[in-house]
Parts: sequence; structure tokens; C-alpha cells
Amino acid sequence: MKLYYANTSPYARKVRIVLRERGLTDHVTEILTNPFEENAALGSANPLHKVPTLVTSQNTAIFDSAVICGYLDTIGTAAPLTPVGDDRWLALTAQAMCDGMLDALFNLVIERRRPEAERSTMWQERWQAAILRTADAAEANMRPFEAQLTLAQISLGAALGYADFRTPDIAWRTNRPALRDWFDAFAARPSMVATDPSL
Repeated sequence: MKLYYANTSPYARKVRIVLRERGLTDHVTEILTNPFEENAALGSANPLHKVPTLVTSQNTAIFDSAVICGYLDTIGTAAPLTPVGDDRWLALTAQAMCDGMLDALFNLVIERRRPEAERSTMWQERWQAAILRTADAAEANMRPFEAQLTLAQISLGAALGYADFRTPDIAWRTNRPALRDWFDAFAARPSMVATDPSL
């Protein structure tokens, strides 16, 4: 298989973490790609010209990150990253919350790159509020992020890692000791270290 990714993309990082946690790196060629430059192979696989994009051994393209992670969770012999039973919906809802946090972070980063006179104060405040509310929600209920490794944990780790990387001014650790301690431990996982965009 082939994975088109950008080193600084938090969405690609999620997929690359899953690859490592499921022991699939020997089955996937990771192709460093700049989605902002024309790339015929990426454009052929994904008309949106976005990363991450996975091309399977059957030459089927799969995107976006949540879909790729779900697909990879069906491959290999490692324990699944999506629980079964009642815990499944808890994990999937937590995953959606953390993916939304990541979307808000990404949107905020892109907005801050616009000329200052063109930036929307309203949207920046809205996205930052969503980020901090999500951090509060995780702090108040760490259950979905404990015990068995799930896609929810990976999504939260990717989001908080991206916050540290691109928006260090957002003090998500302040008054959130459980979330801070969780991330400190999670960030030490080999899959997180290997995909750290700052290294």
C-alpha cells in the first residue's frame, strides 16, 4: 500500500500513528507529499488533492483520515482500536469530539496565516472556545481515553500534539491536570515519537 502524507499534517499523523500501533509499517510505503504543490499521483488517487490519502494493494484510494484509520483497524492481527458493545459508542463519540477539536485547531492555524486585516476575530474566538471546551470535557471525563488503546485516544493525542506544535499560546494544560498527565504519558509512546512533526 501507499500513504501520501505531509509531515506537519495532524490528520496524516493520526494515520501514521495507527500504522505503527497496528504493526503495519512494513506493508505501507509512506510518501512525503506537499499537497499545496501539484502532484499527479496524489491528484489521480484523490480529486481533493489532500493528505492523507491511502492507496491499497488493490489500487483503491481511501480518504480522509477517519476513514483510513477505520480501514487500517480491520487489517493485521493487533487488537482492534474500536471497542465493541456499549464502549464502542463511547469511543466513537469521543473520537468525533477530538476530531472536531483538531478541525478547530487546523482552522485557527490557517486563519492566523491570512493577512492580519483579513482575519476574522469572531471565527478565531469561536474555534479557540471549541478547543478549550473540548479540553474541559476530556478533563471532566477521561474514561474514553483510559485503558485499551482506541482511535479516540489517537485522535486526542494528535490534536493536543498539534496544539503544542502550532498554537502554543492556547493554554490547554492550565487547570487540567488529568489531561496534562494523560498527554505526557501518551506523547512518550513510540508511535507518537516517531511521528512528531518537530523532530
